[in-house]
Amino acid sequence: MTKKVSIKRNFIMNAILTMSTFIFPLITFPYVSRVLLAEGTGRVTFATSLISYFTMLAHLGIPTYGIRTCAKIRENKEELTRTAHELLIINLIMSVVAYGLLAGALTFVPSLQEDKPLYVLISITILLSSIGMEWLYKALEQYTYITVRSVIFKGIAVVAMFLLVQTESDYVIYGGITIFAASASNIFNLIHAHRYIGFKPVGNYNLRRHLKPVMVFFAMACATTIYTHLDAVMLGFMTTKADVGYYNAAVKIKTILVSIVTSLGAVLLPRASFYVEHGNMEEFRRITSKALNFVMLIATPLFVYFIFFAKEGILLLSGNMFLESVVPMQVIMPTLLLIGITNVLGIQILVPTGRETVVLYSEVAGATVDIIINSLLIPRMQATGAAIGTLIAEFVVLLVQYFALRKEVKEGFKEIHYINICIGVLLGIIASFWVKYINLGEFISLLISSFLFFGSYGCFLLIKKEKIVMDIIETIMIRIRKLWKKRDGKSENV
Repeated sequence: MTKKVSIKRNFIMNAILTMSTFIFPLITFPYVSRVLLAEGTGRVTFATSLISYFTMLAHLGIPTYGIRTCAKIRENKEELTRTAHELLIINLIMSVVAYGLLAGALTFVPSLQEDKPLYVLISITILLSSIGMEWLYKALEQYTYITVRSVIFKGIAVVAMFLLVQTESDYVIYGGITIFAASASNIFNLIHAHRYIGFKPVGNYNLRRHLKPVMVFFAMACATTIYTHLDAVMLGFMTTKADVGYYNAAVKIKTILVSIVTSLGAVLLPRASFYVEHGNMEEFRRITSKALNFVMLIATPLFVYFIFFAKEGILLLSGNMFLESVVPMQVIMPTLLLIGITNVLGIQILVPTGRETVVLYSEVAGATVDIIINSLLIPRMQATGAAIGTLIAEFVVLLVQYFALRKEVKEGFKEIHYINICIGVLLGIIASFWVKYINLGEFISLLISSFLFFGSYGCFLLIKKEKIVMDIIETIMIRIRKLWKKRDGKSENV
């Protein structure tokens, strides 16, 4: 039987985990972008986006399906072991298929010949992500372990980046280090898994039972991957690698912020699946409503702030050579809110209740819209056209999911204090906008403006006694009291 872990602790750990995935490039990108320039970073971004399609095929929808399935049976070690073995076998079989197709593409597609070593190097992630069984650890809510080993590897990679990437021609080394940071720790996942499942065969394997649901999740992954990575791939084929570099710089900050907004939803998926499996729908609805409120409170000020301070963010992150990234970044920022809401509706409500086909339909609709808009706008607007396509695609995904759940989530949306959020954001803008017109340098401007903006926003919500804000304050105060009690206890013993 697995030990029940605090949702708050899981949220903090998963927030650190997902943020580390993107903070790693945020730390290194200012240096790398100035060494490799838009051309070099664009080549790596294009290669990573291209390989993501083969990785998606190898995964076959298991990353999400595995969390839900293993969460339901996590108290039965034998069945958990059998299920984990079956999913791992499917992963490995599909990895062989993915590598075969990649070999064909590298052989017969002329435009891929130039950077073949880069594609081969980055393709290592296909195998490493397949054996990592991240879905097992998330199903068991082992976020502390996942976070610690991931952060350690990313720390090593940061050091390697500054030591090994020295010239514009080192973009292949840069690609290799990014793969090390993202996937190398999966080797330890496989070794560490013996604590939760057996390694010896348990018999009675039945791969077929997973194929139908896995294919639905695979279709979802296809649609998601298409409109997540399609922009970079289409830009690479339709324009230049430099345009891919500009777009990549534009979405760097957005991707980091999305990881913060969606952290709670990722943590709640196994818990939500567990509640549904055991018929505890009251708790299921409670955490769903809380997640929606959290997304609105966090995502709204984040996307507004970074629309106003996009130029400063780009200059700090990438330098003057990437000023063409400012407008695409401003266009794509509202997707923070759209993705945050659909993450709750799709991953936390539809998937645990067995309605993943609705998620599939929404993502197919989004991918279709993205392809159409990209085809029309990228030739004329380059990176900005790709950003517009993504923004509209995410809005379409939200519309489809909301329409399917409108009766169930109506009360949850009614509980959100929209006026308080809007007033808080407005106060933040008034308090910080003047910083743009004082020549303080990008870092100081962002430091002062963010303090003023989010400080004003947070203080207003505190004055209005916003529930989530008060819960956070209460949690912090409880922790402080516990620390003081421990300290007092030690003093008395001395």
